[in-house]
Amino acid sequence: MAKTRITNSIRRLRFEHDEMTQQELAERVGLTRQTINAIELGKYSPSLEAAFRIAEVFGVSLQEVFAYGREED
Repeated sequence: MAKTRITNSIRRLRFEHDEMTQQELAERVGLTRQTINAIELGKYSPSLEAAFRIAEVFGVSLQEVFAYGREED
């Protein structure tokens, strides 16, 4: 069975929004900076609620922040 993976574009979106820091994003969505860092690096998948809050901060759809797909071998 092929592995699946959630990817995100949080880093790009932060820089497109006045170079927002991880700390600023964390404060706006109610998470820690460490959690934002782990999400950005793909080491942690956020809850659905947190994912929607992140998308809302950037004013984009959930699909513009997160993608779910098969991992290439």
